[in-house]
Amino acid sequence: MDAPAGRIGISEPVPSLLARVLKHAVVTQARHTEPVEPLLHVGIPGQHVCTFEPRAGDQLDLTLRTEILEAMASTDIGRRRVPLVWLTRDPAPPGALDQEDLAWAAAATCASDELEVRLDLVVITRTSWRDPRSGVGRTWKRIRPGKASGSSG
Repeated sequence: MDAPAGRIGISEPVPSLLARVLKHAVVTQARHTEPVEPLLHVGIPGQHVCTFEPRAGDQLDLTLRTEILEAMASTDIGRRRVPLVWLTRDPAPPGALDQEDLAWAAAATCASDELEVRLDLVVITRTSWRDPRSGVGRTWKRIRPGKASGSSG
């Protein structure tokens, strides 16, 4: 279960199965009409998923975030499945870097190294998914179930 050296984040071309899974996650997120508090999910979308809700004021440093991710991923890794890590939240302003996204991305990189698996992390909003480490993502003006294609951005 060695992690590929030198490869961090999702790269193009996005594998079709992963693209479908991520589009489904965006479709699911698009169903929320109320503001969405940021949530961290680890698992297999549509199957086993662990969710963590960071609270305002939580002091989560890199070590604690890494430990949280490792604990959340342990069930899937114990079953010889590599889980996906995703954050769900409301969209940030265009072009804005969300510091929480970057902090969780750093923790996912650390957890990948310690667990010796590649943990991909994406940020899911109502209209997009994006890997904050590689910048790869997809955005839709109107999201509909169906094909996994979308505009890159």
